[in-house]
Amino acid sequence: MGFSRYDPDMLHELSERPRILLIGADGQLGWELRRTASPLGDVIATVENDSRRRNVSGELLDLSDHGAIRRVVADVKPHVILNAAAFTDIDQTERESAVATAINGVAPGLLAREASRYEALLVHYSTDNVFDGELDRPYRPSDSPRPANTYGATKLQGEEAIRAIGGPHYILRTSWLYGARGNNFLMTMLDLVDAGRPISVVSDQFGAPTWTRSVAAATVQILALARVAGAAWMRERFGTYHMTAGGRCSWYEFAAAILDRYRDGEHELTPQSTSSFPASAGRPANGVLDCTDIRRAFGIVLDDWRTSLERVMEEVLETRGRAAGAAGLMRTGSGTGARVRRRAGRARG
Repeated sequence: MGFSRYDPDMLHELSERPRILLIGADGQLGWELRRTASPLGDVIATVENDSRRRNVSGELLDLSDHGAIRRVVADVKPHVILNAAAFTDIDQTERESAVATAINGVAPGLLAREASRYEALLVHYSTDNVFDGELDRPYRPSDSPRPANTYGATKLQGEEAIRAIGGPHYILRTSWLYGARGNNFLMTMLDLVDAGRPISVVSDQFGAPTWTRSVAAATVQILALARVAGAAWMRERFGTYHMTAGGRCSWYEFAAAILDRYRDGEHELTPQSTSSFPASAGRPANGVLDCTDIRRAFGIVLDDWRTSLERVMEEVLETRGRAAGAAGLMRTGSGTGARVRRRAGRARG
């Protein structure tokens, strides 16, 4: 009896809590999903090979090993699969396209096939990079994808593989993920400040910085609805949705907001054009996603990015304050007290 049937009476007959197979528990989104989904069911986590060095427990799973994927799903026999794993280094995917294709493009289809075999629901996370960023409005799920880089192309391949299987699934596209741990823009900015290095950030790419914890909480909200809604109601909502924070900003504006909250002092922050930063992969100038459909389907509306950033910075400042001790880190109240020294940027080259 699968969790994906969404019949409340059948769900109440389950002798055990739903089994939730979490792929990529050692990533920044996976970490949040693990703690957020735990009250809903028994979370069985998989991690990458180097995760033990970061004190993250779980079964080792290489997503390029398709036989291993089949074995893990067969062993767990999950009611839900959450696929939070991906090859996300945008520039590196240009150099390692075969690996990116295996992980981002092929593995999601295999997960969808195995999920269908066990009547499980697959929740898969995708990206704004499936679009080229040339529209002058937020992208809707119904807009035709045109990836501007290999990362976006491989993620789109994974989406299409899931849809081709036709099993129960939600594809949740999000953007600019960050949090208080892991490798992300926020943590990079803080490390640069701590190192005393001047910072240049692009000011002509726009999106919605989205807190990983918000995405995890919204995912659990969808799963919780599955336990109280009728099967037909939920089946009508299978498909692709956009899930990002409210509002929009440039990377430069995001960086300025971070630095305003981080140090009670000055730090040099310079806006630059995209053309000033040599990169292997293109980036969409407009990565803003229209989240109307997910609000209508599930009542989900994520906080404005500024509100979420404030909450994350509370956590960051507490954690780094304890670690830094006398290093001089301190909260700046409302955030208006920090003096971030900004200057006009000039394109290089």
